[in-house]
Amino acid sequence: MYFMNSWSTSDRRILVNFAEPVIAVFESLTQTLPSESEAGGLLLGTVHGSNIMVIEATAPTTRDKRFQYLFERMPFGHSSIARERWRVSRGTVRYVGEWHTHSQDYPRPSGLDRVEWNKLSRKRADGRPMLAVIVGRKSLYVELVPHSGIGSVLTNVE
Repeated sequence: MYFMNSWSTSDRRILVNFAEPVIAVFESLTQTLPSESEAGGLLLGTVHGSNIMVIEATAPTTRDKRFQYLFERMPFGHSSIARERWRVSRGTVRYVGEWHTHSQDYPRPSGLDRVEWNKLSRKRADGRPMLAVIVGRKSLYVELVPHSGIGSVLTNVE
């Protein structure tokens, strides 16, 4: 399995790049067997105009709720990592979104995913769309979710 690093909107106005350590986290937690539980976490990165460089994906903690068809991120470990990266970088590394796995080759968001993404996007302090990623067995699903309305699904550009 090999996930692509670079993704963009169809008009190429927004580029999202996943650093190799982020891809490594995705690959290490992919649900390769139907009995495996979903995994997920935060996406942290830097913003360059309308472009995003994702440099870290937090891994599930022992407090997160992991089931075969559900992942519920608990705030404890993830938010403290995000705050620390923000502090150490003097505000350049920030929360850019969320990721989780699905036990599908080519994942698509569920209705619950959409509800949660919309809630999280509305909470963003910087007003930017939230990056939402679903890690499948053979590909990623990457979307920018705005505060309201329909998001932009990204495609790989490699």
